[in-house]
Amino acid sequence: MSFNKIILVGNLGRDPELRYTPQGTPVCSFSLATNEKRKDKSTGENTDLTTWFRVTLWGRQAETASQYLTRGRPVYIEGRLRVEEWTDRDVKPRHTLEVHATDMQFIGGGRGEEGGAAPARAAAAARSDSGEPAAEPTDLGDDDVPF
Repeated sequence: MSFNKIILVGNLGRDPELRYTPQGTPVCSFSLATNEKRKDKSTGENTDLTTWFRVTLWGRQAETASQYLTRGRPVYIEGRLRVEEWTDRDVKPRHTLEVHATDMQFIGGGRGEEGGAAPARAAAAARSDSGEPAAEPTDLGDDDVPF
């Protein structure tokens, strides 16, 4: 048996890009930066080390990410790590860290909103004109809740 799981907490490096497969499955991609502080042994100064990951989400989570995430927003991601390797135009070997995400959680509020305010407003907008709540699907899991 083998196990491949990565947990990341970082900030989006660019706005998510949503697209659909020919079968209609939503796919969302974005870059995620993680930072750590390290002390330079020669100078004694703290330096930031940034590691970039390319994240891919599928299905309902892909649509949720494209709707609520923006560049700079913090997010929690769980998934499987893969290293993609290729050769660039200058014939130099390159690689990128790619995460096929299985779980995403929003962290903090977005753009002056209190945490969860945007999803709460979206749920309120789903109510009918009569003020009655819209029928809620019964097959929602924890992964389907956008906050």
